[in-house]
Amino acid sequence: MAVGDAARRPAAVATLNPPQLLFITSSRIGDAVLSSGVLAMLLTQDPTAQVTIACGPLAAPLFADLPQLAHLHLIQRRPRLGHWWDLWRAMRGQAWSTIVDLRGSLLAWVLRADRRLVCRAQKRREHRVAELARQLGLPGQPAPCLWLSPERQDRARRLLGDGPKILAVGPTANWGAKEWPIERFLAAIKALTAEDGILPGARVAVFGAKSERPRAQMLLDQLPASLDFIGNPDLLDCFALLSQSSFYLGNDSGLMHMAAAAGIPTLGLFGPSPEWRYGPYGAATAVVRTPQSYEEMVVNNPDFDHRREESLMTGLSVEAVVKAAHQLWLRQSQP
Repeated sequence: MAVGDAARRPAAVATLNPPQLLFITSSRIGDAVLSSGVLAMLLTQDPTAQVTIACGPLAAPLFADLPQLAHLHLIQRRPRLGHWWDLWRAMRGQAWSTIVDLRGSLLAWVLRADRRLVCRAQKRREHRVAELARQLGLPGQPAPCLWLSPERQDRARRLLGDGPKILAVGPTANWGAKEWPIERFLAAIKALTAEDGILPGARVAVFGAKSERPRAQMLLDQLPASLDFIGNPDLLDCFALLSQSSFYLGNDSGLMHMAAAAGIPTLGLFGPSPEWRYGPYGAATAVVRTPQSYEEMVVNNPDFDHRREESLMTGLSVEAVVKAAHQLWLRQSQP
């Protein structure tokens, strides 16, 4: 698809009732969560809008409970940009009030719309949420949020039942190099749930993808009383469970961003990824990282190999993580 000058762009359409909003977002879970605040802000401005979401299959379940959802289009990657042609064919028959394209494609310019908001990634040292707000001209920085049906919330409450508070843990990630060693997770969990910890006697809930179970198994074996949510097939069910938890400790991952969006205290562990861009976002969040910066570890390291799966998080001590957790808990506990 080629974009011509302004005179050749599809003409604006008459005001639609109800307004039709096309929201094109990321295929990655974490990026999709970070973009959710943009959608929430637009729906605050126009709560009657009917929303069509276009995103990859991994992130799509995040939007299943959106009350204004009219259609969910899965962007299935195909050779020669075939997935964009699929999306164009699916959307060309609709006149749109607003098109939001957070993937910087050409779709917004070849479909009929009153308003087009397009974001392209730029090499600036800023958080992704700040980048979205700046490029789209939105006021402030729209904090990520996700939508849950009352039925899903009730189901999570019934599943967890009554009992001690819950420490949620995400010991895995989509790249082995970002994973803090399991034995250190175990030591940190024991410290945080001890009598002098932030959550004495708390239950431990372990989250992760089904494919990541082998890497989390040692933790599950050492915590036989833990709540095992590894491989829970529904992302929004995971989000509902996280929203009932008291604290989240985990590597840089989509689950970390979901916990932050749930509003619970969230401590993200970072090493070979930039916390200044992808740290958990929100007032109840904090980051602790390896002594080496992302730039030292990755950008300016001639020996760095992105294909390696060995953990690059070994420089992060248990003591540093436990201290950061206590500081975050204390900060959130203060009036």
